Amino acid sequence: MTRLEICKGDITKLEVDAIVNAANESLLGGGGVDGAIHRAAGPQLLEETRTLGGCPTGEARITSGYRLPAKWVIHAVGPVWRGGEANEEALLASAYRHALTLAAEHGVRSIAFPAISTGVYGFPKERAARIAVDTVRAFVESHPHAFDRVIFCCFDEACVRAHERALRQAARESES
Repeated sequence: MTRLEICKGDITKLEVDAIVNAANESLLGGGGVDGAIHRAAGPQLLEETRTLGGCPTGEARITSGYRLPAKWVIHAVGPVWRGGEANEEALLASAYRHALTLAAEHGVRSIAFPAISTGVYGFPKERAARIAVDTVRAFVESHPHAFDRVIFCCFDEACVRAHERALRQAARESES
């Protein structure tokens, strides 16, 4: 049974098999968690991402973790929030699914996600948390032996609370 967990902290410090990067389409680093992961992993990460040719929104690519405790970095490109009328929810769910699929294909047993698209991309935290939780739960239910742990790693208390509410809501719905 896969454990779903929430933590508040620095995703670059987590001792898991893979961390997910809230990447941009270029995969060449940026601000927020993307910049933090690139800094912590070291220059080899940028060298490797340069060979990938970018990544469309809603998809993911995988690289080595280099100087990170995690063996892998999965670069998931979430959408920029445009008010909800530009397929943002489906694209965000797709980014999570692609990341989980890559992780499973590479034998990842533990994985940590940031709150993809909720920083400078402006996706509302509550909606993003619900999409993240629902997408991860659906994936682990259909792939029950893929993961031991999935962590939602939050940068701030608002993110933690949004994910806690999403997990409680999902649990209530599964009971009924």
